[in-house]
Amino acid sequence: MTETRKLVNSIIEGIQEKKGHRIRVADLRNIDDTICQYLVICEGNSPTQVAAIEDSVWDAVQKQTGEKPRSVDGLRNSLWVAMDYTDVVVHVFVPDAREFYDIDNLWDDAEMEEIPDEV
Repeated sequence: MTETRKLVNSIIEGIQEKKGHRIRVADLRNIDDTICQYLVICEGNSPTQVAAIEDSVWDAVQKQTGEKPRSVDGLRNSLWVAMDYTDVVVHVFVPDAREFYDIDNLWDDAEMEEIPDEV
């Protein structure tokens, strides 16, 4: 398993820790001119949950890989938070913002992995 895939798995674990759902991983490695290797997209039910997911991802990644995001944007209103780990970018949305921006479908030429919601 590559270091980048370990990072993705740590991110997923952090999302699931706070009951984030509708997790999708877009593999961009075979697409030219992308800014990262993977996108991880998920949602929380409210701005409070989105902020909690961001915090949980930060902690899980820090503990498991020692990495910190290069930047985090969107915490002011927590409708859409983006975390940049260089090779992996994490997007955490509230449902309305995810539907409006529709970034899942911007990468329809990428291989998409659906992560089942934990019950």
